Amino acid sequence: MLVAFSVAPSGGENPDASVHDAVAAAVRVVRESGLPNSTSSMFTELEGEWDEVMDVVRRATEAVAPFGTRVSLVLKADIRPGHTGELTGKLQRLEQALKDSVSG
Repeated sequence: MLVAFSVAPSGGENPDASVHDAVAAAVRVVRESGLPNSTSSMFTELEGEWDEVMDVVRRATEAVAPFGTRVSLVLKADIRPGHTGELTGKLQRLEQALKDSVSG
């Protein structure tokens, strides 16, 4: 499965309302998990089996908790049994479709 998620604290004491330290704590958990992952400016994507992915999301959420009085988690999942390598595979198919549409 692929999961795209965003986790952020609220109610913290950072005067500029920046959450980069909290997000760094969450991304550190993701990267240390060893699962295929990618982080953009708004989401982190993670690929693996249901239990291992959800465990990483839970631990990433827990890593953010000390930075505020509450935590917001946004999660989207693509559950496609029997498929792996989709973190990059989906993008490769998209790029090929774009290339084909220009040359076709």
